[in-house]
Amino acid sequence: QVQLVESGGGLVQAGGSLRLSCAASGRTFSSYAMGWFRQAPGKDRDFVATIAPSGLSYYADSVKGRFTISRDNAKNTVYLQIDVLKPEDTAVYYCAAGRLTSISPGQYNYWGQGTQVTVSS
Repeated sequence: QVQLVESGGGLVQAGGSLRLSCAASGRTFSSYAMGWFRQAPGKDRDFVATIAPSGLSYYADSVKGRFTISRDNAKNTVYLQIDVLKPEDTAVYYCAAGRLTSISPGQYNYWGQGTQVTVSS
């Protein structure tokens, strides 16, 4: 069982930056793929980024060059650095843990409660 707790969301002006954190419980964090997804009101939950246990990372085209995912296995934490924020980045951001590195939400077994990111224009 893995429990995930996100933090770091907030209200920020367009062009600003945020760093989201996701702290995980359990002793097997390093063996999990960790993903970030986001969900805007009335929309599906969309893939943002994922990082494999090896450290390889993948990004949605819409965030490449602006978002950076990283992990610190010693701290059981995964991060999402978000730069040059745009109003369309407004959403609830969720982290997730799974055994497979995937862009599909269905491949992740554990989810956090989400953190709200709101970008004003």
